[in-house]
Amino acid sequence: MTGIVGAIIEAWDELRIHRVRVLLALIGVACAVTAITGITAAVTMVGQAMQEQTERMSGRDTTLEAWSMGGGTMSAAEVDAVVDGVADRHQISYYSVHATADLQVRGAETGSYVEWSAVDVDSGTITRQDMEDGRWFTDSDSERLAPVLVVNQAFLDAFADGAPASALPSVVIEGETPVAATVIGEVPVLWNDEGPRAVMLFDQAIRWFPDRVMADTYRFWVPPELADQFAEVLPRDLAAAGVPFDVQKPPAEVFAIDRVLQYLVLGVGGFALLLGGLGLLNIALVTVRYRIREIGIRRSFGATSGRVFFGVLMESVVATTVAGVVGVVIAVAIIKNIPIDRIFGRPIDDLPGFPFDAALVGMACAIGIGALAGLIPAIYAVRVKVIDAIRY
Repeated sequence: MTGIVGAIIEAWDELRIHRVRVLLALIGVACAVTAITGITAAVTMVGQAMQEQTERMSGRDTTLEAWSMGGGTMSAAEVDAVVDGVADRHQISYYSVHATADLQVRGAETGSYVEWSAVDVDSGTITRQDMEDGRWFTDSDSERLAPVLVVNQAFLDAFADGAPASALPSVVIEGETPVAATVIGEVPVLWNDEGPRAVMLFDQAIRWFPDRVMADTYRFWVPPELADQFAEVLPRDLAAAGVPFDVQKPPAEVFAIDRVLQYLVLGVGGFALLLGGLGLLNIALVTVRYRIREIGIRRSFGATSGRVFFGVLMESVVATTVAGVVGVVIAVAIIKNIPIDRIFGRPIDDLPGFPFDAALVGMACAIGIGALAGLIPAIYAVRVKVIDAIRY
């Protein structure tokens, strides 16, 4: 252990003496490590952002979607009661209906269209529902005497004179018995020029408009290790209860940035790392030739070939290790200051920390290129004959 520490200290002293020679090579190594570490970490963060965007559309990564196969005579309320029983029996904590509704708002222009849907409270958790203003539904909202709505900005502009959701504007939904509904929240738009969209609680929808709501889809958020099992059990149990559904597992997708771009950046970083290593190799060879007499004197005083080899090798390894640390620090600073909100239009809910494996990859590349760069000079130093080195 003492020999290793001594070799490292000796290598550091030699680097300080020849710091001007190795500086440019180490700058290249540090830049390459920054690129490799940064892109590895960025892939993780961007992948998480893309996954969350997908989950806002179709549910979490292990959300099973059950589509109605039709043919039943049950009402929407009866179907929902059956699904509740099956979910309770299997102890599924988060599940929600996604029903469509055919409703009309008082004051709407002829031919205007509102995209209506009815969900349960758990839908907000399953789809990572963001709110621009106001709030999402709660369990207590089901007991209110009048329905509550969560809408988008286009709905507010068309039917509430642009009033914010926090002001709790009211609209009247037409029907056999018109009912006043209160807007409690505003959701973000899904695309540019999106039309009016409104969401209400399923329990309130079937209470006020039982004949105008169709429970066609259910979403079950299940543990990943049980997804395959539930995908087989749920359709069987639902069909046995008289409500045939086709249960589908989420597609196995890789949420990452364009692989071509990723490999391109890693290739450029690797090429820069190789150039830095070649520069360090050239400098190490020149340095060893200048130190041949010193090496010969050490050998004559009993320094073993292994000690000489390890000492020369460690000079390059220590140099690239320092450059690797600098590169990783720079990469962390860059990744931590990426404006995620501006890039994706919204923050990441489960923002991952800087991936430790990315730092390990960067440091491994730096140490590896240092070992390769120091290998040839170390072999050259060992093969020098003592008598020839002293005469040099």
